[in-house]
Amino acid sequence: MYQGSCLCGAINVEVGQISAIIHCHCSLCRKSSGTAFATNGFVNSDEFKIVKGADNLNFFEMKTGRKRHFCKTCGSPVYSSNDADKSRIRLRLGILDSDISERPISHNFVTSKACWDSLNEDLPQYEAYEPNRQ
Repeated sequence: MYQGSCLCGAINVEVGQISAIIHCHCSLCRKSSGTAFATNGFVNSDEFKIVKGADNLNFFEMKTGRKRHFCKTCGSPVYSSNDADKSRIRLRLGILDSDISERPISHNFVTSKACWDSLNEDLPQYEAYEPNRQ
């Protein structure tokens, strides 16, 4: 299990294996993270546990059933959930305190990237989701 926490430490999580890690450059991820891109990965819901601070989580529901969960004290994004797929959550990897063995597979929504961002990695780059996205 990997360990993670928000910036202020009010929320602690444990997560299992992380899959389909991507760097998302869409404008929504840029705005919600305040950075050039957000690095997200999927975790099976049964391998995600809020160890401390569940009462400190809040969420923003941009579309019905799609929630972005964050710490209501420090504002750190923690994960996203989708009522259409309750079997997994999308974790913001920036909250992890543990080193992980999994690695990103691609840059997504690169045509929406910030004009000041340069992509100088050897990962595949796509205009939208990676081709095998479910």
